[in-house]
Amino acid sequence: MKITRVETFSVPPRWLLCRVETDEGLVGWGEPVVEGRAATVRTAVHELAELLVGKDPLRIEDHWQLMTKGSFYRGGPVLSSAVAGLDQALWDLAGKALGVPVHVLLGGPVRERVRAYCWVGGDEPGEVADAIRAQVEAGFTAVKMNASGRMNRLATVTDLNLVVGRAEAAREALGPDRDFAVDFHGRFALANARKVLPLLAPTNPLFAEEPLLPEYTPLLGGLVSASPVPLATGERLYSRTEVLPALQAGIAVLQPDLSHAGGISEVRRIAALAETFDVPLAPHCPLGPVALAASLQIAFATPNFLIQEQSIGIHYHTGAELLDYVVDREVFRFHEGHFRRPTGPGLGVEVDERAVRQADGREPDWRGPIWRHPDGSFAEW
Repeated sequence: MKITRVETFSVPPRWLLCRVETDEGLVGWGEPVVEGRAATVRTAVHELAELLVGKDPLRIEDHWQLMTKGSFYRGGPVLSSAVAGLDQALWDLAGKALGVPVHVLLGGPVRERVRAYCWVGGDEPGEVADAIRAQVEAGFTAVKMNASGRMNRLATVTDLNLVVGRAEAAREALGPDRDFAVDFHGRFALANARKVLPLLAPTNPLFAEEPLLPEYTPLLGGLVSASPVPLATGERLYSRTEVLPALQAGIAVLQPDLSHAGGISEVRRIAALAETFDVPLAPHCPLGPVALAASLQIAFATPNFLIQEQSIGIHYHTGAELLDYVVDREVFRFHEGHFRRPTGPGLGVEVDERAVRQADGREPDWRGPIWRHPDGSFAEW
């Protein structure tokens, strides 16, 4: 079996899919994207495809090594995401060729269902509570929300009260038997994170996500020591070497992204590394159907898995939904806030190729918002 063609499709709301075709008629799908830089990653995918066309798709590890190391300049979100999508597609092909799910190729399932959480915004305490109650009624046992909107460099009392108010509203709506996570989104300076984390402790968040920007990973150790709330990070770390300092700093939860951190091949190694630090995985995935399918394959084969992010119903996706691009929606149906183990070959999801081709280029590439502080200077989104 040889790879004959690699195609890419930019589809709403902000996703990039890749299709890897073989001379035996088998097709594998991946999701290589950096949100807001889909066109850039698309170019990288086609450059990397030069290494794959005409080759045996089942030599996944060799392809991964060449794609990541075959150029003098390595790493970074664009290249790592391009590799990730192609790697997903190769694992999808391998599973289809052998007639088994990818998690079987990774050693077999270690669980029969995967807990998932959904997003509920996080802008206003009353709205947060209403959104959470709706998710509880839908059967979810965990939600995640933003800690704040734009955050001042040094938080005011009002800023801090708003963050705590959201968390208190979430805890009241959830009760003591369900969980919520708080996403700082890299919006908080170190001083702000130090001030607010102890104030959140009485509400018992499952974790506080990305309390610092990834470039400040060397500062995480001090924040971990000062925080009574478990800290999580990883969506903007793209390899084992980038993850290692965060693990050494003592984070409680690691959040690699299957579409950013080198795909299934690298994330399974990241998971093994995290296990040596007694740190569970909560894969980042506010993305599309193939990224979620790949994440679930890792989740079902990873002993130190905690919980799965997913984007069905997420508040900032407009124009299309994850389920619009799959033939059988049953694989992504929730059962009491959990996904059941997929049994289909490969990634376990059948992409609706007709829908993908029709959607390709339908809308301009998504761009993240630009925020500014009151004085006109740049603010983290």
